[in-house]
Amino acid sequence: MNLEEIITNLVLNGGEGKSKSMLAITSAQKGDFDLAEKYMKEAEEAICKAHNFQTELLQKEAAGESDVQFSLLIVHGQDHLMNAMTVKDLAKEMINIHKELYALKNK
Repeated sequence: MNLEEIITNLVLNGGEGKSKSMLAITSAQKGDFDLAEKYMKEAEEAICKAHNFQTELLQKEAAGESDVQFSLLIVHGQDHLMNAMTVKDLAKEMINIHKELYALKNK
């Protein structure tokens, strides 16, 4: 797989992970915690795919098998992945808060 394909997969899967995490938050706000969990699983899968591409790139560089130069495209791909990971972690916390609020409102 060439560098452009790896970067494209970082961006696509990172973006997918972030979007699914946001959909999970929206679902939790509406009280649909099963749907929120479904979206969180999909977010995790997408982020895992992106992370695997990142790992491939890092392993090639560490083994001296890559002559990749610094690139804004690589930074862009990394940015998508890191943002997705952050949003996913925050989504987990927000979903838990919405569950607590839902439980309190329905006592």
